Amino acid sequence: MRANSSPRMAAIAALLVTTLTPPATDALQLVDASDGVSVEAILSIKEPTRIRIDGAPITDVFGNIHSSHCGATPSLNGTTPAGASTPPTNPGGDIVLECDRDKGEIYIRPTAASTRPVNLFVSSATATYTLLLRRSDTPADTIVIRDRTPKALKPLAPTQGAAGPSPNHIRSMKAMLVAMASDRVPPDIRVEETNRPVLLWAQTRFAQIRQYEGRGLIGEKYLLQNLSPDPLQLAEQEFDREIGNVAGVALETHLLRPGESTSVYVLRREVAP
Repeated sequence: MRANSSPRMAAIAALLVTTLTPPATDALQLVDASDGVSVEAILSIKEPTRIRIDGAPITDVFGNIHSSHCGATPSLNGTTPAGASTPPTNPGGDIVLECDRDKGEIYIRPTAASTRPVNLFVSSATATYTLLLRRSDTPADTIVIRDRTPKALKPLAPTQGAAGPSPNHIRSMKAMLVAMASDRVPPDIRVEETNRPVLLWAQTRFAQIRQYEGRGLIGEKYLLQNLSPDPLQLAEQEFDREIGNVAGVALETHLLRPGESTSVYVLRREVAP
């Protein structure tokens, strides 16, 4: 696997950088988030903070909202506009909410000089992200939520003539993947912090972070960073080159821009001694 420096990949990388570039008057916070996992960001105490989801419109917002200027009319795509379910005024609310329904973005501003963080749930059509917003005396800012929820687990094809995995085994694999991605580990799964560097490709940094054991599976969580000046295209099959009963692989993203990192999840069948 090599970093792709073709004109097509360069154009894709340029397009992605362009879509993530806010207006010149705003700063930018890139927040890697997964469905149901809390992440932190900074909320300006004096200026509006813009929030958007990379690649998807915001469909709803939940939290301790003082007032909303989003209205209750469905948007053109049929979804409920952000904040539509919020009461018109909540005297004890933390933020004032405004919506740009055409762009699927929201703007929030704190209502009181409190120091406590603001908890906000921001939803797209497929996920809900939990934001812990810490107040700070900063200029107007933009928070871009990038979905890092692992894509659907891809079981590797069985060898010719072998039976495919059973439905129960598939369910166990999915349950293990959820535990690895969310860090909500059931008591019957043992976790070991490994932090072990692994040799992979030139101009990358690859390390095993944790190992999970239980339910007939061994799960391995890796962190991969692109150290090259070019985008790095990834595929699940590239992480099944070792002997070791690999049953499935999941990636948070399939394209790594220079300097970016992603989690890689490898599931192996536990071999009886």
